[in-house]
Amino acid sequence: MSFNLPYPALLNALWQTLAMTFASGALGFLFGLPLGLILVATSPNGIWPKPWLNRILGAVVNAFRSLPFIILLVALIPLTRLIVGTSIGTAAAIVPLTISAIPYFGRVAEVALREVDSNLIDAVRAMGGNRWTIIREVLVPEALPSLVAGFTVTLVLLTGASAMAGAVGAGGLGDLAIRYGYQRFETGVMIAVIIVLILLVSLIQAIGDRASRLFDHR
Repeated sequence: MSFNLPYPALLNALWQTLAMTFASGALGFLFGLPLGLILVATSPNGIWPKPWLNRILGAVVNAFRSLPFIILLVALIPLTRLIVGTSIGTAAAIVPLTISAIPYFGRVAEVALREVDSNLIDAVRAMGGNRWTIIREVLVPEALPSLVAGFTVTLVLLTGASAMAGAVGAGGLGDLAIRYGYQRFETGVMIAVIIVLILLVSLIQAIGDRASRLFDHR
């Protein structure tokens, strides 16, 4: 077993994985939170009941969530080329990772927002608050600890997906494990990548758990 690790390549792969994970995670949060708000608001008992719109959005979200990431990655190659200009590399991987993250976090946000006490919403309505006031003053603040916890889970999921994307030329730790650990039979590199991924996921989870507790004022 060889442990002659290519440290520059390992550090570069770690940076690529961080870039893919957090760029797609940020975009997933940016678009996934409004998606979750719309799903909650348009539900039959929501603040803006639109059952037909809710059903359509729900079906689209379920369709994307049902696709394994590797299939989505391949299916989105034309769109990735259109947006980035190439279908390989770290920047290209951010496109399918983001599209995978949006519906996932949208559902996570929907669940978190549904947990908000309906009595608080009724109280704001009684005081003359409009839909935007309910969203800004009640739904998002009250659901924030759960939203942060859900975003942490999303980042962990994206870390694993980014490693999978490395198998098709996206770079990152997955690409390093394939090129060095598998194709060159360098077991030490494979073990190092696994350890780095475990540490990275543990760090993301620890930071997310702490942030969630900080926002929980109950």
